[in-house]
Amino acid sequence: MARKTYLILLLLFMANIIVKAQTYSEGSAGGSLTQPQPFLYTINALNPAARYWSLNYSGGYGQYTVTPLGFDGVSQNVAVKGYLGDQFTIMAAMGVGFGSSGNTATYQQAEVFRDFIGGKNSTGFRFGTSLGIIREFSNDVVALSRFNAAYETFSWKAAANARIEKAFATDRDSFDLITSLGVSRRISGQLFGGVEAVGQDLEGLWETDEAEGGAKVLVGPSLNFAPVGSRLSFSLCAGPIFYVTHSTAILNDSAVRELPLNNGFTVKFNVGFNFL
Repeated sequence: MARKTYLILLLLFMANIIVKAQTYSEGSAGGSLTQPQPFLYTINALNPAARYWSLNYSGGYGQYTVTPLGFDGVSQNVAVKGYLGDQFTIMAAMGVGFGSSGNTATYQQAEVFRDFIGGKNSTGFRFGTSLGIIREFSNDVVALSRFNAAYETFSWKAAANARIEKAFATDRDSFDLITSLGVSRRISGQLFGGVEAVGQDLEGLWETDEAEGGAKVLVGPSLNFAPVGSRLSFSLCAGPIFYVTHSTAILNDSAVRELPLNNGFTVKFNVGFNFL
C-alpha cells in the first residue's frame, strides 16, 4: 500500500508540472537557465545564470536497485548547492532511506566542482572536474572524482559525467567508473522532456569476476520544469534498471552492490529552491 501511495503522489507531481507549464509562453526562457540541478543523476557545476545558493529536496522509491542508481525502498535527501567564486561550486547532501525489509540507513556526501573550459556564459559548452567524499547507505566510505560536461541553450540541455570512485572496503572494486548522460528538449514554455541514462560497473561486461556483481544500466525518461520568476524548479526521472551481467565473484552478504536476481526500477524527483 505504501508503494502504491508513493507512486500515485509522484504521478500527480508529474501531472502538476505539465499543467503549470502550459501557462508560460514558448518565448520565455529565463527560468530554464536559472535552476541548480536540471538532471537527477548527472551533476555539474552551476550554470553562470544560477550562481546563488539553493536548497534541494529529493526523494525516490526503488525495487531491486543499488547505490548510486537508487535505494531499495523509500529515500529522502536534502542537499545544499552554492557558488564559491572563481567558477567553484560546492554541494553537500545528507539523506535517509527506509528499506523494503524494514531497515533504516543514512547517507552523506560533500563535493566541490570547478569548470575549466567555458562556464562564463549562461549558454554554450562548459567542462570541469570535481572531488568529493561519500558515506553510502551501506556505511562504506567512498572517495570520488568526476569529469563533467554540459551544454545548454534556450531549447536544449545536455550533460554528461564520468565518475571515478574509490571505496575503502575490502569487498569492493579497486576503482569504479560510473557514467551518466542526460539530454532534454523544450516541450512547452519552461517544461523540458528527455532521457537520462546511467551505467555502473561496466567492467562487468568483460570481467566475469567483477567484484560488485556485474554491470548495471538505468535508462529512463526525465522531466524538468523551472518557471520564470519563481525560486522553485522541479525534476523527475523514472526507469528500469537492467542487470546486464552477473559476476561469478562471491560477495559479502551485506555488500550494497550485490547484484539482485531480477531487473529493478527506480523513481526519483527533486525540488530546488533558490536563495536569490
